[in-house]
Amino acid sequence: MKLSTALTVTRRSFTALLCTAAALKAAEPPRPNILWITCEDIGPELATYGDRYSVTPNLDRLAARSVKYSNVWSNAPVCAPARTTIISGLYPPSTGSEHMRSMTHLPPNMKMFPCYLREAGYYTTNNDKEDYNLEHTGKVWDDSSKRGHWRNRTPGQPFFSVFNIMTTHESKIFGGPHKLAHDPAEVRVPAYHPDTPEVRKDWARYYDNITTMDREAAVLLKQLEDDGLADDTIVFFYGDHGAGMPRSKRFPYNSGLRVPMIVHVPEKFKASAPTGYKPNGTLDRMIGFVDLAPTVLSAAGIKPPMHMQGNAFLGSQAGPERAFNYGFRGRMDERYDLMRSVTDGRYVYIRNYMPHKVYGQYIGYMFQTPTTQVWKKLYDEGKLNAAQRHFWETKPVEELYDLANDRDEVNNLAGSAAHRAMLDKLRAENAAHVRRIRDVGFLPEGEIHTRAEGSSPYEVGHDEKRYPMERVIAMAELASGSDRKALPVLSKGLEDPDSAVRYWAATGILMLGASAFAAAAVALRKVLQDPAPYPRALAAECLARFGTPEDLEKALDVLANMVPADKNGTYVSLWVLLTITDLGDKAKPILARIKDASLVDPMAPNRAQEYAVRAMTTLMAGPNPNGVVSQ
Repeated sequence: MKLSTALTVTRRSFTALLCTAAALKAAEPPRPNILWITCEDIGPELATYGDRYSVTPNLDRLAARSVKYSNVWSNAPVCAPARTTIISGLYPPSTGSEHMRSMTHLPPNMKMFPCYLREAGYYTTNNDKEDYNLEHTGKVWDDSSKRGHWRNRTPGQPFFSVFNIMTTHESKIFGGPHKLAHDPAEVRVPAYHPDTPEVRKDWARYYDNITTMDREAAVLLKQLEDDGLADDTIVFFYGDHGAGMPRSKRFPYNSGLRVPMIVHVPEKFKASAPTGYKPNGTLDRMIGFVDLAPTVLSAAGIKPPMHMQGNAFLGSQAGPERAFNYGFRGRMDERYDLMRSVTDGRYVYIRNYMPHKVYGQYIGYMFQTPTTQVWKKLYDEGKLNAAQRHFWETKPVEELYDLANDRDEVNNLAGSAAHRAMLDKLRAENAAHVRRIRDVGFLPEGEIHTRAEGSSPYEVGHDEKRYPMERVIAMAELASGSDRKALPVLSKGLEDPDSAVRYWAATGILMLGASAFAAAAVALRKVLQDPAPYPRALAAECLARFGTPEDLEKALDVLANMVPADKNGTYVSLWVLLTITDLGDKAKPILARIKDASLVDPMAPNRAQEYAVRAMTTLMAGPNPNGVVSQ
């Protein structure tokens, strides 16, 4: 064959290959752009959800050509853990990231979901709040800043863009002067709030902020239209957790977890639409924020990794509908708590693992809201009814609410014989869920980190040697059950080889009160020398509350020695400072001794250290702002 002929054949072959490649590329289904418009601190208080007080014309128009979901839970009732759920596709109690603005990391084989989109060729932007309790897993965003926008991508590149609107954040309720547009006289005051001018004004401003946010969302939708991208883009609108008003935000009730979610799927991508999708429709499928990561990957044609704990609800990888949604509460800013909740869509079950702590523990940020201030003032003055008093008192072990007949969740049916079957069902589902995800939130926060040194909390949770999960959770369930019959097991638990079991055993004795302490005093005096800080701190609290004057002196000495962060780290310092605060006048002998203690811990995030400083400031201001009633 002549060289010229050979070259001609080669050119033809190469051209044919190019044509084949082009044909294959043309045959590939188009990939959608995906736009998320999120906002802060709102429940489904939109006109399109039937709220007649709300003014949201732009979101109403979006909903008219989209579908809205009626059973969406954020899983966490506050921003950082809720956003951590979204970015990981994992329940934060399984990754050790449930506490407000803590910081930990995922195992090396797991990535934040935008990483998978970037690997598939998507341009990813976030404008601009992240607020994750997890460290980045490589390059997560092409741009995460106030400049982040799909307009900065390579022409023709598919994009995933997030825009977060801050206008509805809790701080906008109490920040600065404001002329109300909504009439406070028309507000529906929930049954748990006192009906005062301050409360009505705060709720009216909350609705004003939603109307402003509605206009801001419209600007983004207009940009999409102006760029000629509306027919190529799947749009999500949702809030990051429930309303920013007190007892909604930070609490895993339906009011703190339920959010609006509107999803628009263009005609071009109707094959990706969820079952039952139709314009101006409503779907009651149960969705949690843990489902968002796999859903976006599915919409982009990417198979979600097996480790993700949610189910995609649209796209090529859509999975089955769940029967339940789950919520959780851990540390909120500078105060500790442990609550888990589950709903079947109608009933909400809550399990309180620290029922001795009042709901409305003093959190400095929450107390900036005028509603919180007047609510607590009226409680102290004895001017509230039973539903309104509840927030400022200690908790029942279990709560059960029927949303169909009690939208404000104030009528606890846990003791109702007529609802026993539902209580048993949801109690069992909660117990199964915390074990299924291997919930490490039953470890004291400091131990989440110390046990994970050189590893990750998720891996700790799946390592029986480092986390004997069943023993720890079983002791937590027993300890928080407030049953005196459990005392022998609790006393024996003080000798368990695992420090978290000992911690829960001591907590259980603390919750049972003085008579239980008398039976366990000898064992608790031994735990005062425990090598692990948390059992030692709990033993000290028991001895300080219920022991002899000599017990009190020794207990206070132990607690004072544990305050400096260089002893056991910031998380232990915070715990001990809160313990000292709750001891009230009994702790006065050590206040001068600890007031200048260093709370610096280079291994802890800045926010955690700030919370310890805040706790110290509150303690020194005294008296105990909680008004805690001790048994």
